[in-house]
Amino acid sequence: MRIHVNDPLDKSAMERLKNSGYNVTSEHLEKEELIKEIPNIDVLVVRSATKVTADIIEAGKNLKIIARAGTGLDNVDVEKAKEKGIKVINTPGANGISVAELAIGLMISCARHIAKGTIDLKNGEWTKKQLKGHELYKRTVGIIGFGNIGREVAKRLLAFDMRVLAYDPFVKETDMNVEIVDLDTIFKESDFITIHVPLTNETKHLVSKDAFEKMKDGVILINAARGGVVDEEALYNALISGKVYAAGLDVFEVEPPTDELRKKLLELPNVVATPHIGASTVEAQLRVGQIIVDKILEEVKKL
Repeated sequence: MRIHVNDPLDKSAMERLKNSGYNVTSEHLEKEELIKEIPNIDVLVVRSATKVTADIIEAGKNLKIIARAGTGLDNVDVEKAKEKGIKVINTPGANGISVAELAIGLMISCARHIAKGTIDLKNGEWTKKQLKGHELYKRTVGIIGFGNIGREVAKRLLAFDMRVLAYDPFVKETDMNVEIVDLDTIFKESDFITIHVPLTNETKHLVSKDAFEKMKDGVILINAARGGVVDEEALYNALISGKVYAAGLDVFEVEPPTDELRKKLLELPNVVATPHIGASTVEAQLRVGQIIVDKILEEVKKL
């Protein structure tokens, strides 16, 4: 039984895996190399860097389990794996707190010009009078996606004394002081909108030109979920028109965001951005690593 870890896991998780008695290898293989090696692999472990495409899965003659250390499965061809009888496992919720904290950090940074103030000071500029921002207190925030991460965001924003709205087609009620509403209500009533849904055919460009037209003037938009949920060309136009006051982005439809559209988006002074670091904390990676190892060892016993 060979378990191959193609993207790095937390050190303690790797030690547990290597001490499990199985043949464990750990090396990042690019797609062509992975296709050559995959026939010799029983369990493939990845994070977001490796795209487990249909041709990789097709070549995996002995592949039994694909273990995604993280929440989203948009980098795994789940339908192809299902067709081949390959089990796909992941770690939903393990990085929820880290992503929630980053989303709120981006929200505050957008509202209070933290990033711009830092850059200005480092450039020797004292721009105090130009950086008048907004409070979160008593404002309305709309959360798109009310799963584990959305709920963690809501818990923290309730502490800011915000009115919290949430939209999720799979959630009809909640025990939290949160109003479950439809998507149009999120767009029309929110001063802040934060996105916490996976990228699927249904959510691609969910936040579109039409959605921006429904929003309040001066809305602040946060995307720490998946690139592609927001139509970034429509976002760019909304930012330069003033419809969107500011955007905080941890994810992009093209990553790294080096194409012309993403470059001009990042050049805007009202965009705060980070390089897909929502789950990049010591604590989240420890949890993700330990949980995925638990699941791998449990599933391997069944084989």
